[in-house]
Amino acid sequence: MASRNPYEAYKNNSVTTASPGELTLMLYNGCLKFINLAKKAIENKEIEQKNTNIQKAQNIISELILTLNTDVEISKNMHSLYEYANRRLLEANIQQDISILEEVEEIITEFRDTWKQVIQLNRQRQHAPLESVNR
Repeated sequence: MASRNPYEAYKNNSVTTASPGELTLMLYNGCLKFINLAKKAIENKEIEQKNTNIQKAQNIISELILTLNTDVEISKNMHSLYEYANRRLLEANIQQDISILEEVEEIITEFRDTWKQVIQLNRQRQHAPLESVNR
């Protein structure tokens, strides 16, 4: 059954056609979105919305943990940071503390920005042989 909303159809298509690297980038962006929504909910005293959005951010971090390649040494460090971020999100939820959300937001933003650079470098490497052949 086709989606009646073109935006929803586009979103679904972009997820199903994305590379694993792009999917990871989408997870980071989604996590940041939910953290920001949770901050707004705290400001507006919308407890249920705060809880829902923090839980969504936690679910994304849990998914990021599952995607780690444990054979690579850096994954152990990333795992520790993800676990820390998840713990801090729990504390932010209980304490309704925007500053904790901002701390987690910084961590996830660093991961996201680094991941973006990795994707760009991989694209450059993939296209470099084609450029040298075409010269």
